[in-house]
Amino acid sequence: MLAMSMFSWWYEKGWATVLNSFKKRTSHILAYFSVVTLLRTLFSPWRRIISFPGQSIQAHFYAAIDNLISRTIGFVVRLLVLIAALTTFILVSLLSFIELVAWPFLPPAFIVFLVIGVVKI
Repeated sequence: MLAMSMFSWWYEKGWATVLNSFKKRTSHILAYFSVVTLLRTLFSPWRRIISFPGQSIQAHFYAAIDNLISRTIGFVVRLLVLIAALTTFILVSLLSFIELVAWPFLPPAFIVFLVIGVVKI
């Protein structure tokens, strides 16, 4: 009776549990890396470091160069974090897909390996 209830859970509610855990993992990755915020602020200056121009044309030029460098650094850092988020997302998705494919074969595999282990003794 216990084995039947385990199998019925495994092949009914277990599927929902695995899919729900996949959704939780992917949403956690998006929140952990702050993907929405990174995309929204992709071209913002790095740590909001900006230079204000002075009175001369030379001061305007230096401020523009400083701001361009700050935005470039911000873009590169945010892009690298987005690439790390994408890599993590792909890796977790791949592992979750493998888990989903292997899920129905785990209980029979347990029984098969148990029988093989008993026979070899």
